[in-house]
Amino acid sequence: QVHVTESGGGSVQAGGSLRLSCTAPECETRKCCMAWYRQAPGQEREEVGTIETDGRPIYRYTVKDRFIISQDNTKSILNLQMSSLTPEDTAMYYCAAEIISTSDFRRGDRCYALYKHETFPYWGQGTQVTVVS
Repeated sequence: QVHVTESGGGSVQAGGSLRLSCTAPECETRKCCMAWYRQAPGQEREEVGTIETDGRPIYRYTVKDRFIISQDNTKSILNLQMSSLTPEDTAMYYCAAEIISTSDFRRGDRCYALYKHETFPYWGQGTQVTVVS
């Protein structure tokens, strides 16, 4: 079981910035994959980004030049620094996590597979981001 909690959402004007954080305390002592997704009203959930076990960030193409994903040293906090926000970024932002095996960790592609297929079993409640023009 992984308890996932997002924070940092809010309302911001277009062109502004926000920083979201996701905490998963169990990932401090277990190897995990974590990722960010978002869902706008009336639309399907879409991927935003993740970090592979070798530290490589992976982004949705529409955010890769504006968003930065990072992890703290404990690997239990996944941050999403968002800049140059547009109204199209308005959505509920969700964090997801999964505990992975040591072999998957070493293979270096498990997080991407979970991220692309949205097969994370543990999800937070979400944090709302609203960008006003």
